[in-house]
Amino acid sequence: MTSIEIDVALSDEDKAVRDTVHKFAEEVLRPAGAELDRKPDPAEVIAPDSVLWEVFDKYNALGIADFGSDPDMDPLVKARLMAIVNEELAWGDVGLAITLGLCQFHAPWIEQSGNAELMERFCSPGKPTIGCWALTEPDHGSDSVSVTEPYFRDAALKANCTARKDGDDYIISGQKAAWVSNGSIADIAVLFCTLDQSQGFNGGGVFLVPLDLPGVTRPRPLDKLGQRSLNQGEIYFDDVRIPGGYMVVGPEFYALALETMLAHANAAMGQLFVGVGQAAFDYALDYSKERVQGGRPIFEHQSVKARLFKMFTKLQAARSLARRVAVYNAESMPLVQYSIATKVFCTTTCFEIASDAVQIFGGNGLSREYPVEKLLRDARASMIEDGCNEVLSLIGASRL
Repeated sequence: MTSIEIDVALSDEDKAVRDTVHKFAEEVLRPAGAELDRKPDPAEVIAPDSVLWEVFDKYNALGIADFGSDPDMDPLVKARLMAIVNEELAWGDVGLAITLGLCQFHAPWIEQSGNAELMERFCSPGKPTIGCWALTEPDHGSDSVSVTEPYFRDAALKANCTARKDGDDYIISGQKAAWVSNGSIADIAVLFCTLDQSQGFNGGGVFLVPLDLPGVTRPRPLDKLGQRSLNQGEIYFDDVRIPGGYMVVGPEFYALALETMLAHANAAMGQLFVGVGQAAFDYALDYSKERVQGGRPIFEHQSVKARLFKMFTKLQAARSLARRVAVYNAESMPLVQYSIATKVFCTTTCFEIASDAVQIFGGNGLSREYPVEKLLRDARASMIEDGCNEVLSLIGASRL
């Protein structure tokens, strides 16, 4: 990064990890993300010969994911370090950063279940697997996470994906929408779906569903505006039978589990899009010192210089908020309003910075030969995914 790191809490070990991840982001994620972004068919992103699988191999070899699951690391040190890792990975390519970050999404849920079979199959060292969070439905998006709003408990709102008890098992039926990240490539889903429809979304449960079970089908991946390196796709469940022990949260604790999950996810989104904002700022600053107009580099023009400093200021504020909330969440029960504030502020700020970067590039910023138009598309998606910013703001406001 071109900016000087002013976080005085970073140890030499933290800085070494940051530099290692930055090199990985620069040498592996950035070129791979650009290549995957250019593929016209999203099915090509996950094809057997795709560079995506090389990214997985190199990421697993690097051992970055081990930091997040290290039980011996001080929680505050871990939180600060993972915030830096998320920033750096997203600086390389945010679609791939999300892809990689979700790989072990299922692990803590399986550990919570205590299921030895699932532990052996999906959490064994040396046998990496891919997870996903299956939440959004065709008819339900941000409303399905609105735990603070009255309609969350409205039985008239019918879910698209449900579970029912059948003896000692559960039967899963219905559909999750095309926005399931890693949905087309995951080995196992952490499925949030409705169990007791009389309670509306509040009557949900969390289930661990291996995606090779009979009755699971997944059509083509989603073709979308931004984050095209991130595979997303629908999952259909046609009376999929799972053992009762695969349910890890029932209706009595579902709203709490969902709000806690939303808090962690939104906090991570803030960190990721600080990284995207940093990438846009870096490109704009470098370009402004190379591009000559009026006989001198455009950086020397007051309007450009003023725009860059405003971008810089916004970026520092976003980073400070994201890291502060990350540390708080590590030592306390997460407060969802702060995590939502992080997601809303950091994604909005990132989009503004990316838009300003395009403006600084001028006509070149509109060309796919230059990288900033991709960052603008990636940033635009962030204000909708993981809960659209408008609805998230209502949820956060209800906790004030």
